[in-house]
Amino acid sequence: MRSLLRRAQAHGRLRSTLSLNIALGFLAGYVDAFGFIALFGLFTAHITGNFVLLGAEMATPGHTFPLLKILALPAFIIGVALAKMIATRCQRKGSNALLALYAVEMVLLTVFMLVGLVAGPIEENMSGAAIFAGITGAMAMGVHGACGRLLLPELAPTVMMTGNVTQLVIDFIELLQGRGGKKARNRCAKHFWPMIAFGLGALIAAFACFRFGFQALLLPIVLLLVLGYAEARDARRQAERAPKRQ
Repeated sequence: MRSLLRRAQAHGRLRSTLSLNIALGFLAGYVDAFGFIALFGLFTAHITGNFVLLGAEMATPGHTFPLLKILALPAFIIGVALAKMIATRCQRKGSNALLALYAVEMVLLTVFMLVGLVAGPIEENMSGAAIFAGITGAMAMGVHGACGRLLLPELAPTVMMTGNVTQLVIDFIELLQGRGGKKARNRCAKHFWPMIAFGLGALIAAFACFRFGFQALLLPIVLLLVLGYAEARDARRQAERAPKRQ
């Protein structure tokens, strides 16, 4: 009986982890595609993709100085550093670091949205509004990426899909060769579904950006609210069960 209970609990944790991974992958794909469309080809999540675009722009005759793409990397780095400092402080105080990082990311995405709404149509990549919006978007995705690395190491990466594709192919070939078994199947699911969610998020963001403009950022903000609520609820339940174990 205990063995069955442990198996059910493990299966429940696996499903919960995969659901969170899918949600975070969707969010990253959505914000990345939105930034690319709304901010003149800026990647906010796949930050190294800006290096390729930066080189292409610099080599184009008559180009404008690509300040927005140059500032995206340090903004992303600041987001990662901010997440690390907040997580460390929360862990020292015994507070919920994951909930805190959800809140910080939500605030940054809200600022990203409000800058775009207040500035009206952003028509130049050198405008103050475009630069400020790009910086806050990249910082938000820096927090997003660091959150997974620091607090959710069991999840597949969500801000970049290259590693997921590589691991998925490796595990799939192992399965075809009759090796790996259940562990390989679990790894396939772990990397496959966040990748699909990232692509779906990017697709929906493209339509939403053209239809709703910067208001489309409400979707990832609401998603973070839902994730924050779920995390707070789970933390409360764990706290309620803790005395019973003693």
